Amino acid sequence: MGGVTAASLAPILLVLGDEELLATRAVTEAVAKARSVDPDVDVRDYQAGALVVGEIAEMLSPSLFGGRRLLVLRAGQDARKDLVAALLAYAKNPDPEVQLVVLHLGGAKGKAFADGLKAAGATVVPAAKLKGHRDRVAFVRDEIRRAGGKCTDDAAEALIAAVGNDLRELAAACSQLMADTDGRISADTVARYYRGRVEVTGFTVADAAMVGDVPGALEALRWALHVGVDPVPIADAIADGVRTVARVAAVGRGDPYQLASTLGMPAWKIRSAQQRARGWTPEGLVQAMRAAAECNAAVKGGSDDRAYALERAVFSVAAARQGGAR
Repeated sequence: MGGVTAASLAPILLVLGDEELLATRAVTEAVAKARSVDPDVDVRDYQAGALVVGEIAEMLSPSLFGGRRLLVLRAGQDARKDLVAALLAYAKNPDPEVQLVVLHLGGAKGKAFADGLKAAGATVVPAAKLKGHRDRVAFVRDEIRRAGGKCTDDAAEALIAAVGNDLRELAAACSQLMADTDGRISADTVARYYRGRVEVTGFTVADAAMVGDVPGALEALRWALHVGVDPVPIADAIADGVRTVARVAAVGRGDPYQLASTLGMPAWKIRSAQQRARGWTPEGLVQAMRAAAECNAAVKGGSDDRAYALERAVFSVAAARQGGAR
């Protein structure tokens, strides 16, 4: 916290947004900064909706005993009108010994309060949910940088593919990677680290292709190849996916438990194949079988570009479902 002085502490912080991780972190950082200026700072935490004006007046008035105070007001959007009026009046001339941190979800509810604090010169800390993929990539890179490491764009992409979009999980994954590596994070680092953890198999790819989810199937395929899954079992899984749906579709709808002995496969597999069979026609399945057989021949025949053969199979299977769709 080098360089933090009493003068550099914003008298009013408005933490604006609905991403809990970012809001919580903003409060933690504000408290840490205040403590670095005055280890005995008096920190108090309140829910805005439950607070009455009398209490806040007492907290914001100059203390007889001196010393810094930091007041955290959560769920600012729930503050009642009289409380909002009192706080906005205070915000025009805040006490330099007091820091007020207001958390506000940033929506339409209580918008006048947030706008009033901004107009009074509050320092805004954005804590909105990250909308797009680029924002999450920037978040991951920033997490690693904050921890003293370095992270490339494609490493951040790989981490998001492995962990998903939840910020808490991404933040935890970043600190885990930093703890277990030298801090220079590349896509290979992530792939090595998650190889045993991300259960992307050929069946993940096949299931997505069979329901026509091309982006899902391609993402699973690229990640599987990225973490070193062999192309042969992926090709086998695609062929098995088509074959299973074809066999289940041929016997028509029925009780999976009764069909289990007829088809010689477990009931759970029949049930999931019945779900995937929706939208397929016999012609579409014949086309898909042809695509799976070509893919198998290319992958097992040592084709130069086995990844391309698998991608083409994903497109062909999904197209067969579309083309044959009634």
